[in-house]
Amino acid sequence: MGNHKKIAKKKIRSSYLTTTISIALVLLIIGIIGFLGLNARQLSNYVKENIGVTININDDAKQVDVIKLQKLLDAKPYVKSTEYISKDKASQILQKDLGEDFVNFLGSNPLSASINVHFYADYAQVDSIKAIKTNLLKYKQVKEVLYQENLLVLIEKNVKKISLILLIFGVLLFLTSYTLINNTIRLSIYSQRFLIRTMKLVGASKSFIRYPFLIQSIILGLISSLISIGILTGLLFLIRQEFIELINFNQLELLGILFIGIIFFGILISYLATFFAVNKYLRIRENELYY
Repeated sequence: MGNHKKIAKKKIRSSYLTTTISIALVLLIIGIIGFLGLNARQLSNYVKENIGVTININDDAKQVDVIKLQKLLDAKPYVKSTEYISKDKASQILQKDLGEDFVNFLGSNPLSASINVHFYADYAQVDSIKAIKTNLLKYKQVKEVLYQENLLVLIEKNVKKISLILLIFGVLLFLTSYTLINNTIRLSIYSQRFLIRTMKLVGASKSFIRYPFLIQSIILGLISSLISIGILTGLLFLIRQEFIELINFNQLELLGILFIGIIFFGILISYLATFFAVNKYLRIRENELYY
């Protein structure tokens, strides 16, 4: 009798261990996809915020008026940063790029002073910049406003495509992960179906029978989530050593949201799968326990 109890306990522990590892691995994959999704948006924002709009200044504009315009732009809620480039500085930059002194060759500096403007990601869109351009051209100091419209259109299209692909993949992964976790937990509950039947026969209520299993499912979901978070954090640190610019740990809020999401998802799926699995064996007939 004692041997049977030991064997049963070992089977239960083995079942819990298998369930925990299975859930942790599924949550790890979900965490990787979630991290890619969060950083895809971050990368998109980084690219958008580094696309500059160049405001060329009229040659007859007064320095005071130009400074006033720059301060006015800095005060706008959609402007991240501005940089004033004088005629001399513009010629120096171009000479460095060309590798020759074109000013001496031409006899004069044909370049205009300019203000380079960078917008926040939410405003770095084609429609928004067109409206801002129209408004800027009303200022007498402004000669023209230049920006790479085709590049902005290309970024917007690619971001939408990537977001759609990640969304579709995320939904498929959610369904797959739920199926895997559900099947794993169902097998775990299946090994204890006779215990459930015994408790039911001695008059225990359904809620009383479900309670320990549900508590156990929450614990399993939490442990699995913490394991997957630990593995994911280790993988990110390893990858960051090779690609230091690819992964940014400064965005603690995003990582916090990701880790909380993994914990919530792990507990929720484990809880739901256990709830439905236990209910199945609460309704099952005695002659069906052996199938």
